[in-house]
Formats: sequence, C-alpha cells, structure tokens
Amino acid sequence: MIFRQYKGIGAISVITIQKANEEHIDGIAKVCIDAYWATYSELLSSEYINRMIREFYTYDRILKEITITNRQWNGWIVAVDDGMVVGAGGGGMISENHGELFVLYLDPNRRKEGLGSMLLDAVTKELKEYGAKEQWVSVTKHNDKGIPFYEAKGFFCVHEQLEYGVVEGEDYMALRYHRMI
Repeated sequence: MIFRQYKGIGAISVITIQKANEEHIDGIAKVCIDAYWATYSELLSSEYINRMIREFYTYDRILKEITITNRQWNGWIVAVDDGMVVGAGGGGMISENHGELFVLYLDPNRRKEGLGSMLLDAVTKELKEYGAKEQWVSVTKHNDKGIPFYEAKGFFCVHEQLEYGVVEGEDYMALRYHRMI
C-alpha cells in the first residue's frame, strides 16, 4: 500500500493506492464509466462508448479481473479516498519484457491531484517485477486529457492503429505510446 496526503480546500486527505478487492467493484465501474464519458463524449460515438462500457465495466467482468490475475492481467489497482474509489488502473505483460498499461481512469472531478501518476507508478512497479523493460499504452487520437499526461511521463508516440473494438463504419484511431522503464 502507498499512502499520500494532499491538501484540498480546507482539508487533508489520505489516498491509498492498493490492489482492488470485491468491495471496490462498484467504485471501479463508476470511475471508469464516468471518466470514459468525460474523456470520449466528443471524440467517439455514444454507440461505441456504450459498447465498450458493456464489454469492460460490468460487475461480473470486474469481479473476474480482481479474482483471476496473472502475467497478462495483473489485476486492478485503485486509488481510494475515505473509502471511495477515485481512480483505477491495470496492466499486464504483452511479451517477455514488454508491459502494457491497459486502463487508467480517474474520477473526472479528481484530475490534477497526482492520482494518475500514483496509479501509473503502481502499475509500472508491478510490470517491472514481471521483468518489463518497456511499457506501452494506447491512447485515443485527439485525447487531450491522456496524451499530455503520457508524454509528460516519458511516453512517445510510435504509430497509429484502429481503436480497439471498432466495427464497420467506424474509423476511430488509437495512438500507440511507448517508453523504457
């Protein structure tokens, strides 16, 4: 567990970064769904967003991803403030020495507090323990929340590819970012 204090308006909070357990499932879903809409509502269609939410952010899927972990999926890591999930992320190994950050979302009202950095650091630490020397992440093209964050963390864009889960008639693009760790 990692603890970090920050000063809010008139208050001091303690953020806990930890492996998620079953009590965090609803919070993970809420943070991911709220952040997905806040990030992509002007970049992707409602149909695409709803399709991704139905695929990834259901109770049963998150429960499975909390209880069954391995090299390819290290499980969810959450940022918790006063019992509430305010951020969630996860990653895994995509080859012998390449790790991937698969997901990283924050409560849209909690950006710019260092939570994303703390979650990225925790996921990266796990990937290094599995032997990762390099790290990848896919970022939706024109994502003005994610792109500056990842570039500030030393990622650089290598190429474009179709976004995950596109169907006929959709041409959404993802940028593949990479860094050495």
